[in-house]
Amino acid sequence: MTSEKSVVDSPATLVWAVRLLYLECLALLGLTVYLAVLDVTADTTSLGVAIALTVFTALGVAAVFFVARALGRRARGARGPAIVIQLFTIAAGGFLLQVGPLWLGVVLMALGLLTGLLIVLPPSTRALGIG
Repeated sequence: MTSEKSVVDSPATLVWAVRLLYLECLALLGLTVYLAVLDVTADTTSLGVAIALTVFTALGVAAVFFVARALGRRARGARGPAIVIQLFTIAAGGFLLQVGPLWLGVVLMALGLLTGLLIVLPPSTRALGIG
């Protein structure tokens, strides 16, 4: 038997929040691959910036993955970073509402709001041992 808390004991709100965080991680991974492809075809004058952006995005993938994993294990310290990730997602959606594509901005804002709400709902809060 492991010391990890069972997913069966986790409320649906927390399970879905973790699933949505993993979805965000997968989307960031896709963006990282896309940026890597662009790096290969970039001009030599902008190659350093392009590689830095790709590395930064890859670090974001790792951060979201570890936060999702910690939240799935019901670590109470994972709630704060998960909320910060959702705030960044909402901010990115707001930026896209201004510059386009509009549909992606709406999707990101809805995803950030939904995931953040699922994380702070009372069943998730109780499962994390907060309050």
